[in-house]
Amino acid sequence: MVSIRTVHQPQRPSFEEWLASLHLTDTSKQKLREVSATPEILLIGQEMVEILHELHMDDETLQASLVYPYCQMHELSEEQIAEQFGEGIQKLIVGVRRMDAIKSLHTRANSAKKNDETQIDNVRRMLLAMVEDVRAVVIKLAERICALQQVKKSDEETRVLVARECASIYAPLANRLGIGQLKWELEDLSFRYLHPETYKQIAGLLDERRADREQYIDDFVSELQSVLDEQNIKAKVYGRPKHIFSIWKKMQKKHLSFDQLYDIRAVRIIAERVQDCYAALGVVHGNWKHVPNEFDDYIATPKPNGYQSIHTVTLGKQGKTIEIQIRTHKMHDDAELGVAAHWRYKEGAAVSRSAYEERINWLRKILQWQEEVAESGDLVEELRSQVFDDRVYVFTPKGDVVDLPLGSTPLDFAYYIHSNVGHRCLGAKISGRIVPFTYQLQTGDQIEILTGKQPNPSRDWMHPGLGYVHSSRARAKIHSYFKKQDKDKNLIAGKELLERELFKVNVAGKDAIEAVARFNMHNLDDLYAAVGAGDIRLMQVVNFLSQRLEPAPVIDPRIKAKKPQSDKHKKDTIVVEGVGNLLTQIAGCCQPLPGEPILGYITQGRGVSVHREDCEQLNHLLDSHPERQIDVNWASNVKAAFKTDIEIYCADRDGILRDVTTVLANEKVGLLGVNSLSDTSKHTAKIKLSLEVKDLNSLAKTMTKIQQIKGVSDVLRADN
Repeated sequence: MVSIRTVHQPQRPSFEEWLASLHLTDTSKQKLREVSATPEILLIGQEMVEILHELHMDDETLQASLVYPYCQMHELSEEQIAEQFGEGIQKLIVGVRRMDAIKSLHTRANSAKKNDETQIDNVRRMLLAMVEDVRAVVIKLAERICALQQVKKSDEETRVLVARECASIYAPLANRLGIGQLKWELEDLSFRYLHPETYKQIAGLLDERRADREQYIDDFVSELQSVLDEQNIKAKVYGRPKHIFSIWKKMQKKHLSFDQLYDIRAVRIIAERVQDCYAALGVVHGNWKHVPNEFDDYIATPKPNGYQSIHTVTLGKQGKTIEIQIRTHKMHDDAELGVAAHWRYKEGAAVSRSAYEERINWLRKILQWQEEVAESGDLVEELRSQVFDDRVYVFTPKGDVVDLPLGSTPLDFAYYIHSNVGHRCLGAKISGRIVPFTYQLQTGDQIEILTGKQPNPSRDWMHPGLGYVHSSRARAKIHSYFKKQDKDKNLIAGKELLERELFKVNVAGKDAIEAVARFNMHNLDDLYAAVGAGDIRLMQVVNFLSQRLEPAPVIDPRIKAKKPQSDKHKKDTIVVEGVGNLLTQIAGCCQPLPGEPILGYITQGRGVSVHREDCEQLNHLLDSHPERQIDVNWASNVKAAFKTDIEIYCADRDGILRDVTTVLANEKVGLLGVNSLSDTSKHTAKIKLSLEVKDLNSLAKTMTKIQQIKGVSDVLRADN
């Protein structure tokens, strides 16, 4: 539930009364009086102080939080802050201000290079502020809780904007830093504004029979405490607070009603030692029947963010379920305070300091990566995925846990371990079974990387459409490898890649000279070398040239009517903004098929180019010219045949191509072309087929049949 603090009470206390209620040392109180000497500061940052005091933050943090709103309101410079409040507070407030750069991680980067560089520089500064003094992050999280409280009476649009930002940016950050106390409050407050009716409904259900439920919990707590005392187990039993967002999330995830949830009635056992936790577990299971499959030991196997506790569910009187969490005092503080626990134990045991270092080690890793990732222009995207995206947790052969973004592949894992492991990667095994490079890792997978003696990465690994790597960091390492290779090799490879792609869009290779100035190259050879090294993305050049070398633009959405066509695309295949028989063409980059969501892009002289909604090239085009987007739909009765490419990864055995073509014949799918590449050292092959199909269902059925052929490991839609 949302916390109600002193500053929200109807009868607001005086500053001295409020100060006395915090139970601070005399020294701390005097320091807060000093920074509050200016009348305008009084009461402005008091809620932030209360929040951080609950986290047991140090004096300097409390002082900085008290004056931070004042400094923002009056737009004080760094020099003015240092002069009025001292250098310690000035450094903290500057760090909090830099935290605003985190907003850019959740929005699309601007296309202008200058803006990109500014954005990356701001993110670098934010990273440095976070690593140098993580207290700035904690102050910012407290400030966002206050912001959510302050917009309570604002208009709905303002409430929703602030709530969405906190739910999508700051709550995940609090979770990554282990500060459960702030995470829950950010989520509950945001949920109240984003889903007000659902929030009220769950809050109402919690209020119903509250007295009966609380009496039930009190009786259970007393009974359990007595049993623990009889067994001389040093532990205290408490009722556990309810978090509305957590309740809603479990209802959605498990498709349960409110009454079916286990943690509506919940208690927590706080023990002195780890052995006491397991002794308490034995007492619980010995005296109450526990629910099978509802037991987790996060003490033996902590969560990736360091969380430790034992979770079990028992049946109490009347057969009602009760969730029980068992942990030590230290584990409880780490779960609720995260990095903030460091200041509570600042003078204490080394284990506490170690936990603090472990938590911000994630920040240090990103700071170490930022040079290589920023070089490829993907720093913002990589940090965004590290903070906000869902995660997958996998194991090394030795049992160490590796934390990766959801969607990561064996190559992402290899490059996470070390650059040389990635460069020399020949294959991967999951639990002893060989999997393709495009396999998406699942939580719990144990991965063994097979390596060769010499580095031998492939340029195909960098292609985002092929699915070899998911993380920007892995792609940046591959990019860096090829950049260091001999320029002549890059030149030859880049020329071959570019001319092949230009041929697909009917642009001559010699016309590539038009892109030299656009991409700040001295000559055509430099452009080829940059493409070959990965310094310039291939599709950026292709897209620029395909637009540059067309006749004068046609901007009117009602493009001229189709000319008679000689190909197989029949009349009225595509409807443009409700109008058929307009000049359209199926984009070669993504080759959409009937049944797939599509968007149109108004080209310069070639009518409307029709792309899949998720087409990467379309996204690049719309970044530069969003005004050229136009709504298109498939006609109601499409009878045309459509070209599409697929890639088959298989064992290199006799007769496999014959088996594939047999499937195509049975499914009545036209074969337009075949290109195969064998790897004799691995006895594998990659077969690329150009097919002619009716729609998406026809393609899916064909790919499923091919997947069932003996020796075929994977069948993918090719990204041109």
